[in-house]
Amino acid sequence: MDLDAFDNPIEKAIARQLRGYDEFFFDAWVNLAINQITGDYAEFGSWGGNTLNRAYRQQAGFGPPRHHWCYDSFEGLPETDDPRDEHPGWASRSLGQGGVEAFHADCDAHGIPRDVYTAVPGYYSETLAPAAPDAAPADIALAYVDCNLYTSAVTVLEFLRPRLKHGMILAFDDWYCWTSERVSGEREALEEFKATAPEWHFEWYRNVQRAGIAFVVEHAR
Repeated sequence: MDLDAFDNPIEKAIARQLRGYDEFFFDAWVNLAINQITGDYAEFGSWGGNTLNRAYRQQAGFGPPRHHWCYDSFEGLPETDDPRDEHPGWASRSLGQGGVEAFHADCDAHGIPRDVYTAVPGYYSETLAPAAPDAAPADIALAYVDCNLYTSAVTVLEFLRPRLKHGMILAFDDWYCWTSERVSGEREALEEFKATAPEWHFEWYRNVQRAGIAFVVEHAR
């Protein structure tokens, strides 16, 4: 992709971001396959099927087939009054998709077969918080957290707690979305989580597009 071909700076930024997703998912799947890390793909935040599309296409041919799990309200961000959720780039109920059927339509447009993914609609307090520790997916190779909000990231990490394992990749899409007052909500959520999970070490793996980061989960030494 020749970024110089874009005259519009917004289009250029979007194209660069999508290229960043492709590069990340390609490298991640290659490493997970070479290192024989089993498990599915789970993403928390699935706007427009864009990351699912990249994850699905870059995984093809590398290792065994992996199911893709997509957790999202598909109706926009939840209502929140927690100051750790505040950011000038979004607000409560923003980033809506028009429901899960609209998400399926986006995936159809991307050419993603319905049988390779499971969409789990609902706010995380309704879908993730009540989930049993052994509920599917029990084995995850790559978790992609793209939920913007601190409070949502906290719920995601609690869902992942019994599913963490040595060698999996844990990525955050909005890690570098800080404000003039605070670090990003996803970063704050992970820093708090690490204090309660001393058995795990999160080794920096690589950055993801302009605002994301990925870690390899390892047993603490």
